[in-house]
Amino acid sequence: MKQSFKGVLRLYTICCIATLVNGCASGVANNNKQLTVWKSLFNGENLEGWTPKFHHHETGENYANTFRVVDGSIQVNYADYDSFDTRYGHLFYEKPFSAFHLKFDYRFTDQWMEDAPSYTYRNSGVMFHSQAPETILKEQDWPISVEYQMLADAEDGNPRPTGNMCSPGTEVFFKGEMDPRHCINSSSPTIPWNDWVKAELIVFGDSLVIHKVNGETVLEYTKPQIGGGVANGFDPAIKIDGKMLKEGYIGLQAEGQGVEFKNILIKELN
Repeated sequence: MKQSFKGVLRLYTICCIATLVNGCASGVANNNKQLTVWKSLFNGENLEGWTPKFHHHETGENYANTFRVVDGSIQVNYADYDSFDTRYGHLFYEKPFSAFHLKFDYRFTDQWMEDAPSYTYRNSGVMFHSQAPETILKEQDWPISVEYQMLADAEDGNPRPTGNMCSPGTEVFFKGEMDPRHCINSSSPTIPWNDWVKAELIVFGDSLVIHKVNGETVLEYTKPQIGGGVANGFDPAIKIDGKMLKEGYIGLQAEGQGVEFKNILIKELN
């Protein structure tokens, strides 16, 4: 009887170990699967899952149908405008992200609102780690966020790299030090205004951020956090300078220049 009990105990132990190993292996497999799954943020048909917010307008109002879906792309389109009137806009995806790899294709169109500031010419961007759209006040111009800035050739003979970093209401560390500049240029070449560009943004919470253009790394920086200026009209309770930005919302920008986006994919990272 004693020997039999030991045999059963041994068999039970072996079974437990096998179950544990199989469970771990299954967990690793599932985890790896999660890390390799890309999700589309845009269904190619409508703006389901996205919320617009424009300066001078309430959250949710898509003024003059600025953001619209045309031929499978999200367009920033100013066909129904009489004047720009500083209507800086952003189209936010419905959920926040922390650590992620974002891919999107973009190109500029020939639309530009001439009463928009001159710097907006062939200029747009994708915001990330942004405050939630419902917390952006009606007369707030820019969301407190970090921006993957998109530029194109202005045909004036001057270089205009794309994949830059801009920081409305935020600050970052560049080359190990807090950088006071609102925008930091990348190392990308100047790209013709009507070329499709493959952009990538890799973000690890509040640590490392990587910008890529057409497969090449063009900018790296660290420690995104709330601080600095540029954003105006915000709720003071939202702008807590020095607060690290561990997560936030992704938003497509509209600031007077026509642009279109497609193939918007995200992969969440550990």
